[in-house]
Amino acid sequence: PSKRGRYGEGQEPVLHIVVVGFHHKKGCQVEFSYPPIIPGAGHDSNTLPEEWKYLPFLALPDGAHNHQEDTVYFHLPPLDGQQKCVYGVSCYRQMEAKALKVREADITRETVQKSVCVLSQLPLFGLIQAKLQLITHAYFEEKDFSQISILKELYDHMNRSLSCTALEGSQIYLGLSARDLILHFKHKVLILFKLILLEKKILFYVTPVKRLVETLMTVLSLFPGIIEHGLADSSHYQPRRSISEDFSSPEIISADEESLSMSTTDITNISKELEGRYDVSDQPDQSKPCNTTLDTHYLQPHAGSLLDSECEWETLEPHVMDEMEGKVDVAHSNMFDTDSGLPITVQPQSATGQGMLTSGLISGLQEDQYGLPLAIFTKGYLCMPYMALQQHHLLSDISVRGFVAGATNILFRQQRHLSDAIVDVSKSVDEARIQIHDPELRKMLYLSTADLRFADYLVKHVTENKEDVFLDGTGWEGGDEWIRAQFGLYIHSLLSSALQQDHERLLADYGTAFTSAWKITHNYRVWISNKHLAMASITPGHPFQGQYSVADVKIRLSHSMQNSERGKKIGNAVMSTSRSVVQTGKAVGQSVGGALTVAKSAMSSWFSMLAQPTAAVSASPQSAD
Repeated sequence: PSKRGRYGEGQEPVLHIVVVGFHHKKGCQVEFSYPPIIPGAGHDSNTLPEEWKYLPFLALPDGAHNHQEDTVYFHLPPLDGQQKCVYGVSCYRQMEAKALKVREADITRETVQKSVCVLSQLPLFGLIQAKLQLITHAYFEEKDFSQISILKELYDHMNRSLSCTALEGSQIYLGLSARDLILHFKHKVLILFKLILLEKKILFYVTPVKRLVETLMTVLSLFPGIIEHGLADSSHYQPRRSISEDFSSPEIISADEESLSMSTTDITNISKELEGRYDVSDQPDQSKPCNTTLDTHYLQPHAGSLLDSECEWETLEPHVMDEMEGKVDVAHSNMFDTDSGLPITVQPQSATGQGMLTSGLISGLQEDQYGLPLAIFTKGYLCMPYMALQQHHLLSDISVRGFVAGATNILFRQQRHLSDAIVDVSKSVDEARIQIHDPELRKMLYLSTADLRFADYLVKHVTENKEDVFLDGTGWEGGDEWIRAQFGLYIHSLLSSALQQDHERLLADYGTAFTSAWKITHNYRVWISNKHLAMASITPGHPFQGQYSVADVKIRLSHSMQNSERGKKIGNAVMSTSRSVVQTGKAVGQSVGGALTVAKSAMSSWFSMLAQPTAAVSASPQSAD
């Protein structure tokens, strides 16, 4: 334990139960903590250690007033003398102030907004959230927030019921539906997977927070061992010391009933707005003048439209189409047909449940016999399931080499130049997209033919089983564990291929540009620096390697039609043409069958045009719109 008496090996898994509220003058603040966060302070102390100064804004998210309830997963940096990330789960609720049995004098608004938060040493997000949600509901039902006995009971109960053994079972993935992720993003899940392997700056964006954090953590759950043992070093950042560098006005952030306009004009004039709306007499420390002039260097929107999409970066691979000409082997035309039923792949069995985890000599993480989890979230590569507006400076901090972060404030989405990719997690499947800014990165993330076979295999099995009322999400094939097993096989095969003498040939199926970039990442260099004898049992090569076939052409065309802007426009044009032909056929007395024949002919012409390699090469992402 450190000088603060903080957590360490052998101590309780749950560190604190915290209540965060929104004060009409002071903004978001800690109202209760058990045990006290600062040893020797009272349970109702608002004081926080410098490392946890963002805790109130993480537990009570920006724009929370727009929702009756919400859930937040977040990470806090370790305190003095500690090395491990602190995992936070917060359940937010609001209620009408007039419904309270005991109304305190400082409650002046019509609604009361509070979050009950658990700070833990274990990344059991879903399991903690399930218990915390019930307690938060009961706490609000008391209608008297001075009744804290239920929170103390929650602390005792969780420390009795939670243990490190929960990290070895399926409880670690509670609430993280890999099936829903595949259904929503389809083949793009593999692009997200590769983006993280390349340790890029990735921003997830959507509201409410619960959908955001669950999506982000579900993507991470596809990496073997990452959630269980790979996030210990994922929150090592330094908070800003100056008040003037924070967005500290309670009238702008978090649970205020007025929403912040994020137009360019408002961002430019944010200092004037602060001066007019922030009463100096409301500052907690009046002895120190508060400089409300914000550093707007990081607040200027990036030039260009915010609606630019990935456009043509997910399109046909010209070299693949060239190789296909005259080389389609009819004997292998059904080799990778999704209807032929490939054998179910099984993830290599690690020995995590057998006490075989060892501390990595370089990564410092708890590794299995295959050297997993990979050391992705180490040495300045952050994981922040939810990022508060006050943490905006981390996007451009020189000590942060990359991040996987989630945000709900549109300001983050506007700062395109501060991230490599923006993942727009929309409600509609058609709107879920990944915006890649750098053309070179887009080339690295082209899905190879073997990758497309893998992604199509996943989507097919998940889609086929989604209508099963009795086995939905519980069966093996197409279920959550099955999906994670497939990605486990993918990463094991990738690592095994990198160890072979003919690794260049084997890695080509993963994408030459991708593997070249991956080999210079921190996680690869750490992994390759040690020997992992268990890798000898893994078959090298892409799980879906093989000769090109007619089925590959269909997969490639379907991929381009559904997921590039150009393909979508062509698809819409085909549909419009089909409807026009049918209507014309009815008007002149032709049969519907004859009209559909004409429509199919028109569709074939469109597909032929799309399949031209020269067209795929000449189209640029900027001009596709």
